[in-house]
Amino acid sequence: MDELAVTLIGHDRPGIVAEVSGALADLGLNLTDSTMTRLRGHFAMTLICTGGAGAGAVDAALQPMCADGSLLATVREVRPESESLPRGTPYLVSLHGADRLGIVAAVTRVLARSGGNITDLTTRLVGPLYVLVAEVDLPPDSADEVATQLAATADELGVEVTIRPGEMDVL
Repeated sequence: MDELAVTLIGHDRPGIVAEVSGALADLGLNLTDSTMTRLRGHFAMTLICTGGAGAGAVDAALQPMCADGSLLATVREVRPESESLPRGTPYLVSLHGADRLGIVAAVTRVLARSGGNITDLTTRLVGPLYVLVAEVDLPPDSADEVATQLAATADELGVEVTIRPGEMDVL
């Protein structure tokens, strides 16, 4: 069974999710993971799907949606996620303050140096306020040191940052 990564980006309009998910379902593909968002009038989606259709068939099915140039789609085969990947302890990092250059780079550098793995990151500019929310898996016993480093980085940037234990997904 093939596992495919499908990405689409372009001008937002109603119906994109319905069209893409319908085309994939028509090919017998199951959506296993997805993220979709609207970014300043643009739509972005990344999907992982499994099934018997190959990348070429998916690309051909999505091309009519991209014909007018308002959407760009890419499809590629990916390897299934390894079950043996070590997971850290989940934390939620939140930041807010005046927008300035380098916020994401500075915060993610701290997380990377600690061995943290970012599993989700969202930023939003709301007027002059910049907001960052990141879900991160941290190595055991590293949260206090990461919190100290994030506080120092926040002071340098003139923003507020918090880190707290993340909630485990409840299914």
